[in-house]
Amino acid sequence: MLVPIRDIKIRKRVRQDLGNLEDLKDSLKHYGLLNPITINSKYELIAGERRLQAATQLGWTNIQANIVDNLSDIEQLEMEIEENNQRKEFTDAELLEGYKRLEKLRNPGFFYKIYLFFKRLIEKIRDFFSGKKGH
Repeated sequence: MLVPIRDIKIRKRVRQDLGNLEDLKDSLKHYGLLNPITINSKYELIAGERRLQAATQLGWTNIQANIVDNLSDIEQLEMEIEENNQRKEFTDAELLEGYKRLEKLRNPGFFYKIYLFFKRLIEKIRDFFSGKKGH
């Protein structure tokens, strides 16, 4: 649900240090919000303060939020802790493998480029004979 940022209330939080938000702001600019924040029906923030602050600093006026209701204060605090505690960073090997795959996709080899050319050509021929226009 799209929620006006100005309506979101931030109660006392477990996390005191939000850290540097620049990388998160860059991600929001480039990819948008990948994971909505979590609020209760009173629009009190449960999880996602870093995302909320980064969006605010970017000048966003609305943000996607999941609304959870009928939770006790204990359950809301458990959600806040769980959301921040269960993240697992990539290992160095995982991160290296991810960037290698990304590099291959960004700079495909000669034979892969030929494959893509013929694949697109076959799709265009098929579209032509099926009567699709604009391809």
